[in-house]
Amino acid sequence: MGRKDIITKEYMEDTEVFADVFNHMIYKGEKVIDPKNLKELDTANVIIPYGANGAEVPYQKYRDVFKILCAMEDENAVYLLLGVENQSNVHYAMPVKNMVYDSLEYAAQVQKAEASHKKARKEKDPKEKKPDSAEFLSGFYREDRLLPIITVVVYFGADSWDAPRSLHEMLIVQDESILSLVPDYRINLIAPGEMSEEELEHFTSNFREVMQFIKYSKDTEKLSQLVEENTAFETMDRKAVRVMEEMTGMKIEKEVEEEKVNVCKAIQGIEERGRAAGRSEGIQIGAEHEQRLTKSLLKDNRIDDLKRALDDPAFRQKLLEEYGID
Repeated sequence: MGRKDIITKEYMEDTEVFADVFNHMIYKGEKVIDPKNLKELDTANVIIPYGANGAEVPYQKYRDVFKILCAMEDENAVYLLLGVENQSNVHYAMPVKNMVYDSLEYAAQVQKAEASHKKARKEKDPKEKKPDSAEFLSGFYREDRLLPIITVVVYFGADSWDAPRSLHEMLIVQDESILSLVPDYRINLIAPGEMSEEELEHFTSNFREVMQFIKYSKDTEKLSQLVEENTAFETMDRKAVRVMEEMTGMKIEKEVEEEKVNVCKAIQGIEERGRAAGRSEGIQIGAEHEQRLTKSLLKDNRIDDLKRALDDPAFRQKLLEEYGID
């Protein structure tokens, strides 16, 4: 898992942000999903294939593709949140990947129901009914029901999403007679570059400011105006600021000890930055050093040191010297 993966996943696991994303997608910003009711799920469960005990390994590739996966549930649904970090990582098979995730999670629910019934029968629970032959064979009783799976893809790029958004778009055949018999599968996508100001206002957490910052990251004038006019940028959470930095390539100065960051003040010290090709040689060298340090720390499994280095320039410099990066 790379630097961007770590920063983004840590940010999206915040229940306030997580609930905000799904309240926007499902309820147009109305606060229906309560962060307090969300329970984190082990994402490893998502890869367990139905009816194939011990066959997890072939499905490992799906987790390798999406290293930023957060999963939670409440009494109404299971929510899966996938993060796509930048333009280079737009996934052109996203509908199929999402479909696999959702299908495996439904399969896991079926297995969970079967295990629950077996346990109840073994313990002779008086509340457990005697299954008929069909129920016993499937392990899933007539009265059993599944929680709906809702997956949202968050694209952390300023450009438009140019990959397929549905299974039908990926098929070589476009004959309507054939397609009518092929169930379609559409992705639920959040792409800041495509969202209107009205849509962005649906968000009530600092996810709104993160999306706005990314949306206008390539327009210095609009970005400066946004930051200056929105007081929320004066007290931004550090995790949110890290995401803004990593996804835009901007360096936002932060006080080491402070939990909140004044982006309004920091952005005044940021020199005009264009696209990656227009960055200065010094910035490019600095980015290369950061990448080399990140790879070295990940290779040595020094995750805690990597997190500390994000906020402590002196400690980061010490690590650079330790690995001989100059």
